[in-house]
Amino acid sequence: RKFCGRKKSYFAAAVCIITLTSMVTISYLRLQRLSLLPKIIQEGSKCRGEIANNTITALRGNKTFIVAPYFDDRESKVTRVIGIVHHEDVKELYCWFCCQPHGEIYVSNSEIDVHSDRFGFPYGAADIVCLEPQNCDPTHVSIHWSPHGNTDQLPSFEIKNRKAETFSVDFTVCISAMFGNYNNVLQFIQSMEMYKILGVQKVVIYKNSCSQLMEKVLKFYMEEGTVEIIPWPIHSHLKVSSKWHFSLDGTDIGYYGQITALNDCVYRNMQRSKFVVLNDADEIILPLKHPDWKTMMSSLQEQNPGTGIFLFENHIFPETISTHTFNISSWNIVPGINILQHVHREPDRKDVINPKKMIIDPRKVVQTSVHSVLRAYGNSVSVPVDVALIYHCRVPLQGNLPRESLIRDTTLWRYNSSLIMNVNKVLYQTVL
Repeated sequence: RKFCGRKKSYFAAAVCIITLTSMVTISYLRLQRLSLLPKIIQEGSKCRGEIANNTITALRGNKTFIVAPYFDDRESKVTRVIGIVHHEDVKELYCWFCCQPHGEIYVSNSEIDVHSDRFGFPYGAADIVCLEPQNCDPTHVSIHWSPHGNTDQLPSFEIKNRKAETFSVDFTVCISAMFGNYNNVLQFIQSMEMYKILGVQKVVIYKNSCSQLMEKVLKFYMEEGTVEIIPWPIHSHLKVSSKWHFSLDGTDIGYYGQITALNDCVYRNMQRSKFVVLNDADEIILPLKHPDWKTMMSSLQEQNPGTGIFLFENHIFPETISTHTFNISSWNIVPGINILQHVHREPDRKDVINPKKMIIDPRKVVQTSVHSVLRAYGNSVSVPVDVALIYHCRVPLQGNLPRESLIRDTTLWRYNSSLIMNVNKVLYQTVL
């Protein structure tokens, strides 16, 4: 009996502790949410602050760089600011919203979410997320390290994606970032023309630096309406690396801020593109069972309902191994690689996973990295290599392999007549 009585008292105590813990947790979460709610601090004042027009804006003296704010109502009504912050030193930021027509200024405490894929660098991509005022739809926001003070000197950023739009394109390719005085002109034109053959209507390029000849080619594609250039002068703000990990050179941020640019590109195209393709300029997702991306994606979505992220395996076609086929003499004076001459790919390596690139539904993605998404609403699916693979022509990863050990893969040649004709048209209007 004593034992039974003791058991009952232990059980009652446990129930009390659990109940008390739950009440404390709920109270804490309520208080935390209340602390994030916008508070009105000024009424009837004019919304001041100079409108920011740069792609990257440094906030004075506090190791924070703002790219752009976007309206995001997928969970609650928030402004999500894509930025770059020092992962340790930036602890507090506030959104200053201006509500028109009466000019109330609301201040909202932000949640600073530094993306997990920082690869050891002190600076990383970050979402600065603020709850918006309930009774207004602010068009602009300023970011400040304090909930008090004068916002007259703060840059003001337009909040994008405020109005819902109908899709203007099916496929947008995001290329981040073009740097190192990029001059691989022939391969770039070939990639662009392959994208168009496969069904791409828009290519967004975050441009840090390129050659004068490349500038001429970009101008052609911009006038054609295919390319949108986002200036990306990240080297003016931080010590940038062309490497992927901090241990390789100890700079401020990896690969020219590539991850920040990719996230900005996802949100920038969230309402205007059905799909967003995240890959580099020397990579082409080649369908093996379908003629183009539209039919491929229709089939993949039918087979994988509810999926928002489709991952494609990267396969290296070494630029050091070439064939004499498609040796087009007029192309030989153009700087860069002729991809039609590189149709041997490296075999898979034991215990080495091929990295992947993605075609995503941008409305299902919250945060992305380079080879996978970090947070999303939809499922991720790896696309089998007999359906599609990434043609990636670059320096070899298995440089010691003889030609006989490589796999001859001429899938690219299915498009050769259209590709040669289209590339020639561009070259004669730009380079030749």
